[in-house]
Order: sequence, then C-alpha cells, then structure tokens
Amino acid sequence: MTSPGVQSAEAILGPEAWRPRRDAHQARGAALGEARRQRALAGVSEPIEDFLFTYYPFRLSALSRWTPGARVALAEAAELLTDARFRRGSDGLVRVAAPDALQRGRLAFARDLCVAVAGRPAFLGCFGLHEWAMVYQQAAERRHQGWPLRLGPEGTDAVVRALPIRCTHYDAFRFFTPPARPLNKLNPDLEGRLVNEQPGCVHVTMDLYKWAMKSAPWVPAELAADCFELARDARSVDMRASPYDFSAVGLAPIRIETLEGRGEYEQEQRRLTKKAEPLRARLVAALNDALSVSVQ
Repeated sequence: MTSPGVQSAEAILGPEAWRPRRDAHQARGAALGEARRQRALAGVSEPIEDFLFTYYPFRLSALSRWTPGARVALAEAAELLTDARFRRGSDGLVRVAAPDALQRGRLAFARDLCVAVAGRPAFLGCFGLHEWAMVYQQAAERRHQGWPLRLGPEGTDAVVRALPIRCTHYDAFRFFTPPARPLNKLNPDLEGRLVNEQPGCVHVTMDLYKWAMKSAPWVPAELAADCFELARDARSVDMRASPYDFSAVGLAPIRIETLEGRGEYEQEQRRLTKKAEPLRARLVAALNDALSVSVQ
C-alpha cells in the first residue's frame, strides 16, 4: 500500500499512446452500461447493476468519460480542451486541472480512508446480515418490494434473532429497521468511518467504485472501470447472501442461515478482499499523485 505523500514522476504521453487508451476506455465504458440502458428501455429491473447505477449517483455516461489521472501530460491534445476538466500548460501540454482546496479535502479523505482500511485485518464474521436487518420486523416496508423473501417474514426475523449482527459499515447500518439497530454490536456513524471500515466488508469493496468516481478526473478512468467490475462482483455476493429470492434472475442463494452457507459467504469475503487489495493500492497511489499537484 502506497503511503500518504508518495508521488510518481509526471508521465508525458504522445497521441500514439493516449488516443488508443482513450478510445478503448470509451468503448469499455459504453459496454459496461449497455445492459442497464436496455433494461431501462424495457422497464425491467435487476438487483445488481441497477443498484450500482442508482445507489451510487453517477450517470451511465460517466463510466465512458476518459481521463488519464493526475501527473500525466498529453501532447497534441487540443481536442480534449472542450472538456472543462482539462487545461493547457505553458509548455503546450494538456493536463487535468489541479484540484482546488475543497476538492483536495475530498481527495485526502478518500485516500486516508483507503489507507486505514488497508491497514487493518479483514473481519469475516458478519455473514451479510445487514440485508436481513433491513427487513427485520418490517417486511411489508422492505426496500426491495418486487422480490420475495426466501424464508418469508417470520423466517427472516428468526435468522436475525439467532445470529450475532456485527455490521461495521455506516451506509449499510443506517438502513437497518429501528428494531434491528440495537441488535448490532457496533453503532457505526458517518464520522467513524476511518475507525470502523474494514477490508472484509463487501460494501467497503463496492465503495472503491464510489471513491474512484468521486475522485475524477484525478484518478485514471481505467481504474474507475476496474472498480466498477469489482463492485458488480461484490454486489452479486451481497444479493446472493440476502434474504431475497433472486432465482428469477439466476442468482443462486448463499444460505447464510445454515453453517454451510456461512462458510461459503466467508470464502466469498476472502476472495473479494484479495481482489480489492491491488485496486485499493492503485487508488491510494492515484490520490497521492492528485494531492501532489499544486493548487492553481
């Protein structure tokens, strides 16, 4: 993991290097959003990608917008100046605009959070119960009304009562039903994210996409797309371990109400934690580069 303050030397890319990179990313970004576009046209929903495009407030087109990130200078790139995120320097090279003081604060928080998460061990004993706690004793008001509960309302409540709830993620905990909140071993809040978030949490893994997108244009667009693909993988595990029956869209459940299912969930957590490590390291490095650029 790259430490705060470490930066890379500026790279200079000619058009033979940056134009193919831009074109490839734009095609990739369009492909990543195409299924969502088609579902929207057909009025069809699904629980994985739809979440990534609604819970995280980024337009479909944002995935296709290319940026090389900070500390990269582009030669013969006047065509990029129609994008307000780019500036031409006195040397004639084009770079992303330097972050202002407010933007630097956001970038520093994202960097510090990623460093904090990487520096602590993964906790693997939550079993994805956050989705169950969002239904507890209030099944009729649940968020995913269009999907049935595998065990029904009473069976879902019984699982919540039978297993320890140890959610460390604020953005999951805040959706717990009022009766479920006191059952959690922790009381994670917005201010405590640097202390509570940990790499075994599937939502923390998904949030790498959020922080990469929020850090545009100073983070390379290719990294944001990589984080999106990881978030899609993590969201699939999240929904398979949830109390919902998603068999209609081909999602086989991870039955965390059983010992075998809890073992399967833990294996998936380990896999996702491992996949997230290099992306988190790349994000920290990119954020360090962004923070090293002088305010204009």
